[in-house]
Amino acid sequence: MSYAGQGAAARVGEREERRRIRLDQPRSGRRVWVRLPAYDPEAFGRLSEQIARFLGTGRFIVWMTVVVIVWIGWNTLAPGSLRFDNYPFIFLTLALSLQASYAAPLILLAQNRQDDRDRVNMEQDRARSERNIADTEFLTREVAALRQGLGEVATRDFIRSELQVLLKELEEHRRGPAGRVEDVPDQR
Repeated sequence: MSYAGQGAAARVGEREERRRIRLDQPRSGRRVWVRLPAYDPEAFGRLSEQIARFLGTGRFIVWMTVVVIVWIGWNTLAPGSLRFDNYPFIFLTLALSLQASYAAPLILLAQNRQDDRDRVNMEQDRARSERNIADTEFLTREVAALRQGLGEVATRDFIRSELQVLLKELEEHRRGPAGRVEDVPDQR
């Protein structure tokens, strides 16, 4: 099979794969002749977070300051034929405005993504806390049940005192009513 034939077969396979993936949704009533390029919102969100992180660093401020100083220096000190933005520096103002107009939404998008992550973490922490509270309550009930059970268990001292009482009763029984020892064989 030629290279072009392989590419066509791959495109047909991709189309059928896309058709199979979307079986959970009904087909749209109209046929789309031109497909717009799709983008991954997660990839765009990650990129916006990286840009927002860079915009919030001292390194960005230093680089921006250097660019502005070089820009103004070039356009004031360079010969007239090499200058591209004269004194009111309209092009510099436009570039800084454009940078600010893109920076603000990217920072807001990064903050929204961080809020979503914080919300998920808070829900997980709340669920973990509820499980810990339930486990603690269960263990508290178990310890209370053990304490009650131990209150009913005969201790060594209790058994000794009971055996001593029984021993005294046996000795009194062996002595009889007059206090004399009967002829009961000693079984010790």
